[in-house]
Amino acid sequence: MLNNLTFDGMGFKHNWLIGFSLFFMVSLSGCLEMKKPVSTTSEKDVSTIQRASGFTVQPMGDYTEIAVSSAWPGSETTFTYALVPKEKLPMITLPADTYDAIVATPVERMVITSTTHIASLEALDALDAIVGFPSTDLISSPAARKRISNGKITELGTNENINTEILLELNPEVVVGFGINSTNKAYETIRKSGVPIVYNGDWTEPTPLGKAEWVKFFAPFFHKEAMADSIFKQIETDYRTAKDLAKNAETKPSVLTGGLYKDVWYVAGGNSWMAKFLQDANADYLWAETEASGSIGLSLEAVLEKGSQADFWFNPSLHATYEELVEANSHYPQFNAFSTRKVFSNAIKKGETGGLLFYELAPQRPDLVLKDLISILHPGLISNHEPVFFMPLQ
Repeated sequence: MLNNLTFDGMGFKHNWLIGFSLFFMVSLSGCLEMKKPVSTTSEKDVSTIQRASGFTVQPMGDYTEIAVSSAWPGSETTFTYALVPKEKLPMITLPADTYDAIVATPVERMVITSTTHIASLEALDALDAIVGFPSTDLISSPAARKRISNGKITELGTNENINTEILLELNPEVVVGFGINSTNKAYETIRKSGVPIVYNGDWTEPTPLGKAEWVKFFAPFFHKEAMADSIFKQIETDYRTAKDLAKNAETKPSVLTGGLYKDVWYVAGGNSWMAKFLQDANADYLWAETEASGSIGLSLEAVLEKGSQADFWFNPSLHATYEELVEANSHYPQFNAFSTRKVFSNAIKKGETGGLLFYELAPQRPDLVLKDLISILHPGLISNHEPVFFMPLQ
């Protein structure tokens, strides 16, 4: 799951499925004999995606095409999916081998595999479509947890070891996959059983607003493109407003990120998601000049040399108190931010079963992340803001 991989300091009916399951299996392997020809590539409209770099959405007349070019870091494959309204399926011919999956819309039964998917679906008022999820304890959303408690979202094991038997019994119309590479035997089993697999790579997106725009990935599955566009425009506006406000700060405090994992200290790279937040919050991030888009592994000595006098320290591993920091490593008190009690963590706010709120909701709400950071780094600059993600250590 995404939650465990990030070091960055940061009513569909059963009888309908039976009637169309054969259709899906055939559509993935060859050309369908249908009455109406598919729209040609020359009829494509311009993709509606502007901030995200890992996917595109293109209206194709009778259906929508989604192309995912960043399913995981370093992916060299672009996956292309056709989303076809259910009432138009009998009238459309799609060429053989053109699409990696064909999905009938609107979707009423969906399996998802990353907590980041939860936030987008909740924003689109589409949580009711989720029928299965691996590692449900990681979900923080109260609304989603209620559905889990009511038995409406089924536990599927882990993303690396999805219980395919249980998943197939749920009769999903589509599985939205999360992957760290191209190898996932469970996905192959699901695909061979006739259930479309579509990859979502929101977590690979390098910028705050780029991640947030992935709400538009989910919108066509539910015919909610206008809603997603409105949601993203508001987030983008609020983010820009907060960024412009931060420019008025009279100081630019220095910032250290991360903490020790075994003997390696992981700080956010200069082109990482967290570093971009700090830049937009008008902070002096000490590793801003590095080129890494993920985390950078350093020795404790190297971090002490460069970051011991930092004004603020964010995300010290998963520690929630100063006592835990001292117990973890006796050198932590040597940092100025420890002495001045200016250490803040995004791992304190959790769901009722221990899921980290930050990794679920922050990608969808970068405006709230930025406001959190500005309120901490520049007290008084933002009025009436209650921190959502970043909490002071106790």
